Amino acid sequence: MFQQRTLKTTIRAVGVGLHSGERVTLVLKPAPVNSGIVFHRVDLPESTPFRVTPALVNDTRLSSTLVKDGVRVGTIEHIMSAFAGLGIDNAVVEVDAPEMPIMDGSAAPFIYLLQSAGIVDQHAAKQFVRVLKPIEVCEGDKWVRLLPHDGYKVALTIDFAHPAFKKSAQTITLDFADTNYVSEIARARTFGFIHEVEYLRMNGLARGGSMDNAIVIDEYRILNEGGLRFEDEFVRHKVLDLVGDLYILGRPLIAAFEGYKSGHAMNNKLLRALLDDESSYEIVSFENRDDVPSSFHDLPALGI
Repeated sequence: MFQQRTLKTTIRAVGVGLHSGERVTLVLKPAPVNSGIVFHRVDLPESTPFRVTPALVNDTRLSSTLVKDGVRVGTIEHIMSAFAGLGIDNAVVEVDAPEMPIMDGSAAPFIYLLQSAGIVDQHAAKQFVRVLKPIEVCEGDKWVRLLPHDGYKVALTIDFAHPAFKKSAQTITLDFADTNYVSEIARARTFGFIHEVEYLRMNGLARGGSMDNAIVIDEYRILNEGGLRFEDEFVRHKVLDLVGDLYILGRPLIAAFEGYKSGHAMNNKLLRALLDDESSYEIVSFENRDDVPSSFHDLPALGI
């Protein structure tokens, strides 16, 4: 049986919010079976813990932001990606600010925290969402789709006409049957153009942004002294975001994702379209390992 997972112990960290620039204390806690990923703003006395769902993503301008009864928790996609990458089904995320800490702009620090806390199996079967028919969302030249597939794979293309973005490094196809999330995706950092950062700061955003937590690009080149961690780090980070956005569904997917110029808004609309059509998916678990899709048998990390 593939079992649900949670944390072994509670762990704490302190960071900075990307947009507010505020100090953020993060606490990650174990949670019971079938509770999902739960967020809690502990700085607000009236706030109660709430489980992440696609319907609560009500702001996707710069990140995936949950809004529940006026309580906001922003920039959740990186930690959600880390939860997905390590197959963690149940956990409580406490923060004392309106957004998650940005850390180094990737999911790697969250992976480190989760692994440091320890991960334990629980006495309940892991539940998956199996896609049964194609679901697609299009907006102009942008599109995303989910397709039936006996495993989990991603094909994504971004499109930036800029000298720092090599054309050959803007498309990626990954099958997580033979791709290790921790080593190949988690370290990819978020990125932004210097003129956009300046504009955002003028409008009270990106106050916590720096070259310590993002790849910063001017008109011609990457400004970070160390350059890129991967030749195609930009599109790998978009996959990191995508994995986190899709895990807001609350269960790992058995499906193939394909997308062109996708972002947080499109990813969330795709999940809502899937849930709106009850004939497009089913909830499954595997009591017997022989029943597991063949491409999941040797899955190194994601969702198992």
